[in-house]
Amino acid sequence: MKWEFYDVKAKAKVKADVIGKKVYGEDTRARYAFKGETADGRPLTAFVGKADFDKCTAKVLK
Repeated sequence: MKWEFYDVKAKAKVKADVIGKKVYGEDTRARYAFKGETADGRPLTAFVGKADFDKCTAKVLK
């Protein structure tokens, strides 16, 4: 699955494959994120809504 991430170093939005998903926080304070990677190997994170998080089939990271 492709997702649009913001690359801080390049100061631009980039499309990259989602390589995993992660939940930050607990219960009502949970935040959902997709993890990606740039072409040169730098990590990317995009916070998403629960609906998008549940639709994604990527593995859940710890």
